[in-house]
Parts: sequence; structure tokens; C-alpha cells
Amino acid sequence: MPPPKDVVKIAIQMVGAIPQLIELQQSKPLAAVLKDVCDAWSLPNAERYALQYADGRQMYITELNRGEIKNGSILRLTTSPDQEAERLYSGIQSNNVDVKTDSLKKLASLSQDVTFAQEFINRNGLKQIFYIVEEGNDTGEILAHTLKAFMELMEHDFVSWETLSAAFIKKIVSYVNMNAMDASVQQLSMSILENMVPSSRILFELVKKEVTVDRLLIHLQVTNAQLQLKAMALLIALLLAATDAERRDMMEYLREKNIRQFIHKNIIHSSEPLGDEMAHYLYVLQSVSLNLHERRMRTSMDPYSQEQRELLQSLRQAAFESESDAPAGTFSTERRRSLCAKEFRKLGFMNNSNPAEDLRRAPPGLLALDNMVYFSRHTPSAYSRFVLENSSREDKHECPFARSSIQLTLILCEILHVGEPCSETAQAFYPMFFGQDHFFEELFCICIQLVNKTWKEMRATQEDFDKVLQVVREQITRTLSLKPTSLELFKTRVNALNYSEILKLRQTERLHQEETLAVPVLELRERLKPELLELIRQQRLLRLCEGTLFRKISSRRRQDKLWYCRLSPNHKVLHYGDVEEGVHSPPIESLPEKIPVADMKALLVGKECPHMKEKSSGKQNKDVLELAFSIVYDVEEYCLNFVAPTRYEFCLWTDGLNVLLGKEMTSERTQTDLDVLLSMELKLRLLDLENISIPDNPPPVPKPPSNLNFCYDFSHAEQ
Repeated sequence: MPPPKDVVKIAIQMVGAIPQLIELQQSKPLAAVLKDVCDAWSLPNAERYALQYADGRQMYITELNRGEIKNGSILRLTTSPDQEAERLYSGIQSNNVDVKTDSLKKLASLSQDVTFAQEFINRNGLKQIFYIVEEGNDTGEILAHTLKAFMELMEHDFVSWETLSAAFIKKIVSYVNMNAMDASVQQLSMSILENMVPSSRILFELVKKEVTVDRLLIHLQVTNAQLQLKAMALLIALLLAATDAERRDMMEYLREKNIRQFIHKNIIHSSEPLGDEMAHYLYVLQSVSLNLHERRMRTSMDPYSQEQRELLQSLRQAAFESESDAPAGTFSTERRRSLCAKEFRKLGFMNNSNPAEDLRRAPPGLLALDNMVYFSRHTPSAYSRFVLENSSREDKHECPFARSSIQLTLILCEILHVGEPCSETAQAFYPMFFGQDHFFEELFCICIQLVNKTWKEMRATQEDFDKVLQVVREQITRTLSLKPTSLELFKTRVNALNYSEILKLRQTERLHQEETLAVPVLELRERLKPELLELIRQQRLLRLCEGTLFRKISSRRRQDKLWYCRLSPNHKVLHYGDVEEGVHSPPIESLPEKIPVADMKALLVGKECPHMKEKSSGKQNKDVLELAFSIVYDVEEYCLNFVAPTRYEFCLWTDGLNVLLGKEMTSERTQTDLDVLLSMELKLRLLDLENISIPDNPPPVPKPPSNLNFCYDFSHAEQ
């Protein structure tokens, strides 16, 4: 008979004593449980003791979290949080350097626990930490432990960042700005400033003023990878917290300082592999830079703006210089207006009498005009060739430059997510972005020439405009997915991916996705499905046994804490626990926490997950929402929460967990894998029937013969 739900069998350790094996009654007050444990070891003053987990994160047991204790847990008897907080509060004030150092080191470790942190803060412990930083001249190990403890205490959000004193902030800033300073202290200082920046406008302005971009660039160029990472994190935090005008100024200054070339040479093409954190920061930097185009993208053309009209006229003059050079008195006003309208029509404007009307749509707004002007000024020969080549074609076959440019600009904005908020976790950046000044404009110059090339390959007419641009979009997205390292390489690959290649790729994909619809083949598909689904189930469980590294994400900031989860080889227990950066595929023995599969009750995904209900519904959280899932186990209130690193891992884990729960696999990956396996199996089964048409109906069964005596009677032979 299983034990009742409110009774948990656990072991309790104490240094120098034989462990106790007890049945913990969850309904019994924790103080009474502690009294019984202390009495068993003849310890007086039970109120001075507390229970802690012995393995993994050594968290204190309280009335609030005691429900998380599982059967087989190992706890240890230790000093109570209030006693420990009092002892360390005194220890960090000691004049003995060794005592002070040990106390600060222990404080930095224990401050991760919310119960201890609250006790220490309630004793005005932060004030003492402020004093050590503001008044002391400590450097090196003592200061590093102090700053680490401060970071852990602030992590619990008991105290607002806005309450920090000016003297404290000034000290932290000084550590960042010093040349001769311990690297670990500078890393922690930049992490503190990174957390301060988004907290309030005042703190942002203070950090921006005191820690200059030049100083961050110096830290960014050091050989210490962690210091480089923290400098980039602080720079990104400043960019995200800035107003549009401030961000524009900062990006312009970074451009002047050639940060793009430095990143391209020393970070992207460094001998060291690019970590997830740095990849995320490069994605954000790319996104922020591309979003500088948003203002022009969302601004319609003003026909009364002299500057914009001059830009528009420059397009016509660059294309038809000889015709526009005629003296003013040669033509009448009416004749000149007619000539201009004709030239704007040749340029591909739909409203040739008032071309500004074509640019009223926003997006792409004025960004399309900027791109056309950039193309005409920086590649004048290609621009003239495009316009004049199409001017000489039949009206219905000419590729309209202006109309194509406007639509292409919109396509590029959509592909590159211009104007969209940065994702909290994305790491997808284009290496070639950092290899080129004026990336967006240069990419446009390549792609507008691609439009003309594809138009000719498709022998398109005006009615085919949308089809051509759809093919161009596919050419661009397919080439970008290859992550070319330079625009030159992109240009080579996208031009090699001509219209006939696109048709071949589409045909191949169609053959993979669509099977023949003959009834016998459909019946064969249905017969094969159970066997192949079982194969997919086995693969999912095998993948869970290998395990996955998950990253802890908070709503306030991106964190670098990692944990690992894997399924035991016998598929009966899920093992998980915190791991350090750089650890891949840790052994099951090193993962202290576990959940029996038999205790799992349900799988929650997306908005149903407890850790997603607190998040805002903004676009920036959409990608996190799509990767979130939770396991409900024991009773309804116990949940293990996940945020998968990729959509692929999300599908594998949700499928595997559904298999363990005895449910159907529901992810889109299951259907994709099943289609691939079915396609392969069907082709193998039908190999001998190649070039033979399969009838929809089976052949008729012949009538039975009138005489069945032809059957040989074996009974006579046996006699």
C-alpha cells in the first residue's frame, strides 16, 4: 500500500552523527519536526536550527517550500537562517581579514537562498555591504565576494535599484573605469551597472554619463572573454534603454569608432567559438542597427517637401541626363511636364504624372526612395543599365524599376524584421551584417539587380509582377538561410539560385511532401503508420535519455544560469540539476534532483505554463512563450518548468514526455518526421512498380472454377 501523500520518507544528516531516517508528515508544523530531530540527537535550542537540502542547490526548507520535498530526499540539519545571517553580519564587520574574507565568501554563496537573503536584508545587511564598498579600500578577493553577494541579494527584488546611493554607484563606476583593476571585480561591476540601466531613467543617464562608450570599447577589445562579454552586455543594455534619438547618436558614434569591423574580425571570426550570450548580443546589435531604418520606413512621402522632391528628381536626371540637359527655353512648360511624366513612366512609377503618390504607402515609405537614390548614386552604371534596358523592351515586358524597388524594400524589411522589437533569447544574426557598412542599402543594390535578372528568366509581363517578387523573396530567404559570411558571397549564391533552380527545389520539395493519391498507396500508408510512429517514439525517448541543456530565463533580464535534464536509460526517472557553463552531457549521477515518471500527471505548454502566466504579452515574449513547457507531477501544484533552447528541442521534449504519459505525440515535428519516413518507406516498397500505373480499384476476383477436383489429395500419398 503506497504511503499517504502528506507523508514523505527522507534522510537527515548532521556532521559527526549517524543520519536519521524519518517519515516527514507535511501536516506537522516545521518547528515540531525540528524539535523531534534535535531531540533525537540531544541538541538543545531547536529554534536555532533549520533544514537544508544536502545536494544540489542547498536551499533552506520553510513552511512555504516544504511541499517540494520528495521521497528519498536527503536533508541536513544546519544553523537557522536568522542565526546564520546574524553571524555573517558580524563576520563581515570583523577587523580580522581572514574572518572577513570567509564571511563574505559564505555570504555570496548563501545569498542565493531567498530565506537567508530576506533575513540578512532585514538586519540592514545591505547597509554594511554599501559601507565596505563606499568607505573601504578593499580590492581583489574581498571586493569580489562583496560585489557577488550584493548581486545575489539584489536578484530577489526585495530592494529597488533606485535606492542605491550616489557614493556606491560612483565606486562601482570607478572600478569599471580603472585601468589596473582585478578582472573579476570589473566583470561584477559591469553586471551591476547592466542591471541598474533598465531600472530607471535616472540610473540610465547616470551610467551613460559616467561610463563612456569609449571605455566600453576598451573593455570590448581585451583578451579576457568574460570581461569582453560583460562589456558587450552593458553596451547592449544602454542601447535598449536609450530613446530613439540617443540610440541613433550612439550607433553613429560606434560606426565612427569602427566597432563593426572589430566585431567582424575579432569576435565573429575569432579562433574561439562564439558563445550563446555573445551571439544574442550580436543579434540585438544587428536588430537595433536595422531598426534605425524604421523612422524612414514608416514615413510617407510629402509632395510639398523640397528635399524629397529633389531626391525624386535626381532619380530621373541620373537615368536620362542627355534628355534633361536641354536648355530651359527649348521646351514649353507643358512640353517639359509631358517629358518628365514620360521619363517617370520609364522609371517604373505607376503614377507618372505625380510619382510622389507611389511613395505614400508606409511601410516602406521614404526608405524605398532612399534605397533607389543610393542605388543610382553608388552604382550608376548598373542603375542606368537597369532603366535603359527596360526602356527598350515592349511595354508589357519591361521590369518597372520604381515599383519593384518599393516592393523589394518592403520584402527586405519583413525578412530582416525592421521595426520589430528585439527577442529576449534569439541568437540568429547574419555574419555578413558586420562585414559591410550601409548593409541594408548594399543588400538592396544586389537584390534589385536580382529582380531584373529573375524577371528576364521568367519572361515576365506586368501581370506577373507579384509572381516575380515572390520568387525573389524565396531566392533571398533561401540564400540568407545559408548564413553567407560576406555580401560578395551572398551575391554569388543568390545569383546562382536562378529561376530554374527555384523550380527544381520546389519540385523536389513537392515530391517529398506529396505522395501519389492512389487508393492502394493510401491504404499502404495507413498500414505503415503504426510501425513508423513507434520508431519515432523510440527516437524521442532516446533523445530524452541523452538530455538537454536548458537556460534559466527571468522576465527582468537574460541570465546565464544553466541546468540539465535527462531521462534514465530505463525510462523510469527524470534527472535534473544545475550545471556550470561549458558542461555538456553531464552524467546522471551529477544531477541531484529527480522525478519518477510514474508521478508525472500532465504536460502543459505555452500560456498554460505557470512560469508564463506572469510574463507580459508583448511581441518580445512571443518566442519564449512558444518554447515553454511544464511537467505537472505528484499533485497539481508541483511543476518543473522549461524553456527549450530551440523549437526543435521543444518538439522533441514535448513528444517524449507525451510518450511517457501514454499520450499521442502532437508536435509539428512528429508529422514532419512521419512524412519523411513514410515517403522513404513507400518509395522502397514501390520500387519494383516504377513506371507501372497503380489502378484506383483492385482487379476483379475471378469466379470459382466449376470443378475443384484438380486439387491433389495428400492423404493417399501418406498411406
